[in-house]
Amino acid sequence: MKVHPKRMRFTVLVAAAMSALALAACGSDDDNAAESTPAAAGGGGEAGGLISIITPSADNPFFKAEADAADAKAKELGYKTSVASHDDDPNKQSELIDAAISRKAKAIVLDNAGADASIGPVRKAKEAGIPVFLIDREINATGIATAQIVSNNAQGASLGAQDFVKALDGKGKYVELVGKESDTNAGVRSKGYNDVISQYPDLKKVAQQSANWDQQEAFTKMETILQRNRDIDGVIAGNDTMALGAVAALKSAGLLDKVKVVGFDGSPDAISAIKKDQMVATVLQPAALIAEMAVEQADEFVKNGKASKPEKQSIDCELVTKDNADEFGVFARL
Repeated sequence: MKVHPKRMRFTVLVAAAMSALALAACGSDDDNAAESTPAAAGGGGEAGGLISIITPSADNPFFKAEADAADAKAKELGYKTSVASHDDDPNKQSELIDAAISRKAKAIVLDNAGADASIGPVRKAKEAGIPVFLIDREINATGIATAQIVSNNAQGASLGAQDFVKALDGKGKYVELVGKESDTNAGVRSKGYNDVISQYPDLKKVAQQSANWDQQEAFTKMETILQRNRDIDGVIAGNDTMALGAVAALKSAGLLDKVKVVGFDGSPDAISAIKKDQMVATVLQPAALIAEMAVEQADEFVKNGKASKPEKQSIDCELVTKDNADEFGVFARL
């Protein structure tokens, strides 16, 4: 996605020499850095250098979308990139952050591997003068990351729960599939669902299981739940991969035509399932937009040595149903 005009050969040589000098330059201290964050390597200078992008597994289309968007935006702005996955392993995440520090990255864009486990590595990067821009997931600390840009999970969960209640006519038995316990999003979404659904006494939750954001685990958990609760009317899941696992289990059990399923993320696969009447709705969180915002703010920090946006930033979600499914693409409105 990076586009450069063609230049004459001698101009390229001059530009390359200047770029090499710029990369060799050390960052200067900046007394105006936000919240006493040390200026990033090269802070207060020009764009260029390395942006390290670290996310959970790209096997999940949501994480792949945010990694791809961050990568494309960084290259568009004139940076080299390093894209890697920590696979939700805090130890692997620490190794990747150490590598970014060793390579003197200008900034790190991180979808972290745990709200508590990530605090130390993020602090280590900050102390090394590298600003960290968190996307999708927050950590349980402030003043360490330069930014924490996340979807408004409470607002999104409320949207999903309201449509779930509507689909069930406010009555019946349902199952909730919850995300990874170490991820703050899992708790926020579950609370958002329950704040709405609890207002309807004729809706009875018969099971709640964590499937750790994983489709296969959700399939297995739903198979077990259905052995005891074949008369359920709905499944509400903390993300689309779990929702799709539930869809597969319900289909295998011959129950898909009577059970309403709602997910969260707005993945292309979930939107396809909605169009096929296999799911009722999903809540789209703008993964690509958030990733691009993080890179743009990193670029600003590299150039100015400080942040102009508050650390905590929340972006509203959108409800995707069969009525508007054609209006959405890869984690974004078309």
